[in-house]
Amino acid sequence: MCASGKYSSRGPALIPRMKTKHRIYYITLFSVVLLGLIATGMFQFWPHSIESTADWTLDKRSVHDAPLIRLPVSSPIPERGDLSCRMHTCFDVYRCGYNPKNRIKVYIYPLQRFVDELGVPISSIGLSREYNDLLSAISDSDFYTDDVTRACLFIPSIDVLNQNSLRVRETAQALAMLPRWDKGMNHLLFNMLPGGPPDYNTALDVPRDRALLAGGGFSTWTYRQGYDVSIPVYSPLSADVELPERQPGPRHYFILSSQTAIHREYRAELERLKEENGEALLLLDKCSNLSQGAASARKRCYKGQVYDYPQILQESSFCVVLRGARLGQAALSDVLQAGCVPVILADSYILPFSEVLDWKRASVVIPEEKLSEMYTILKSIPHRQVEEMQRQARWFWEAYFSSMKAIGLTTLQIINDRIYPYAARTYEQWNNPPVVKWSSVNSPLFLPLIPPRAPGFTAVVLTYDRVESLFRVITEISKVPSLAKLLVVWNNQNKSPPEGEKKFKCPECTAIDGLSLDQTHMVERSECINKFASVFGTMPLKVVEHRADPVLYKDDFPEKLKSFPNIGSL
Repeated sequence: MCASGKYSSRGPALIPRMKTKHRIYYITLFSVVLLGLIATGMFQFWPHSIESTADWTLDKRSVHDAPLIRLPVSSPIPERGDLSCRMHTCFDVYRCGYNPKNRIKVYIYPLQRFVDELGVPISSIGLSREYNDLLSAISDSDFYTDDVTRACLFIPSIDVLNQNSLRVRETAQALAMLPRWDKGMNHLLFNMLPGGPPDYNTALDVPRDRALLAGGGFSTWTYRQGYDVSIPVYSPLSADVELPERQPGPRHYFILSSQTAIHREYRAELERLKEENGEALLLLDKCSNLSQGAASARKRCYKGQVYDYPQILQESSFCVVLRGARLGQAALSDVLQAGCVPVILADSYILPFSEVLDWKRASVVIPEEKLSEMYTILKSIPHRQVEEMQRQARWFWEAYFSSMKAIGLTTLQIINDRIYPYAARTYEQWNNPPVVKWSSVNSPLFLPLIPPRAPGFTAVVLTYDRVESLFRVITEISKVPSLAKLLVVWNNQNKSPPEGEKKFKCPECTAIDGLSLDQTHMVERSECINKFASVFGTMPLKVVEHRADPVLYKDDFPEKLKSFPNIGSL
């Protein structure tokens, strides 16, 4: 009890003395920790400079948390846009510099909210899901840099994809306020729905100085060749509807039209074609017996019968894509996704990515005035070619149309190829599906329309069935340093060509079945030439006699007078 009482008398007196002794220490420690937390919070949430080096991401800063920028009425407005701009006049390629990867560096401006003096936003939607997806894809790519001093290309975080949601004047003022704007030099804007009623201009109406425009509705009048980039109009159904790839071949319908609100003259012409060709053509329109909403947007009707859209597109070999109020149509993307060959009737329309994509491999372009001849034109296309076009159409969609990421990165790659042409993708890399094999050569139906960028010549060798001689010719020609490409035209339609340029040796081949040995060969060839002349209206072929150096080995001719003395006998 005494011990207990002794402890009780001393214990309470010790505790206050301990608190007094360490009170300053705890208060000081707590203050340091609190100040550290406050400083960290201020660093994280204090509005950053517009040229912040922080990575661009919507997750770190939502639209509502973005700094608010008020635009004075007197803010400068950029020039309308210079139609004479080209890469060598309105783009500073020296800013891109040299780098081992031959890749441009792209800087994305930090997100900001622009309002006028009354606090009204310059856009009714702020940042759309599509534009957010686009910027996010670029920020995750090898093109992106967060160092503004290293950037070759600048992309504003101002969403101008849909002009309908913009205040044109105020958006232009916001662009001019960007610290690196410099009259739009090296700036890139993405727009898919340009213009507005009643004119529906084919390019973005926002004044933009010298900025490049990746636009979804260019015409030949507004497109600056080699400067702007024509992009597709993204279809929201790409993300919401999954269409499994369908094997190429004949389908239930030959021609299908699924667009709504098309011009009455086009509708009347399509109805006439429907009357003439019956079940081969399916003419769909908006369903009048369904309530409005998202569900009705995915339906099409014909005489009360309802079809699922875009699934119905897979049931046709060809699908019509007509101009609407705007030249660019999201229907083109839906058609490609379905593996249906688009029949495009939109005069002066610059097809998406036409700078690098060979659209004759995946579509049929018909002048609007020839809509009445559409059925006849399409019937003349061989079945094999239609199948190849169906396959190509689906691959175009997968590679370049299927997402905002695909559209954005394809745009940057095209610009990249302009700046580093010596490292640019080839025609084959842009247009040949990796899974398609053309028996080791390109299909002659789809030869390039433009010459290759690399210097050199293309050798064309015609042969019928002389495999061993062909191998010798290829071996000798391939030794020429300036050879860029060698094309072999195989003329024997009854026999497939060899599968590879090392398997050409054919010891068992003889000349007994040569084309020229057939007694009717000259007669058929003459008839063919005469028919060609009658269709052409005149005889365009000229009779000439020419003997090339390779056959001079037969003659006793001085070697020094031969242009190709080392090519040998063929």
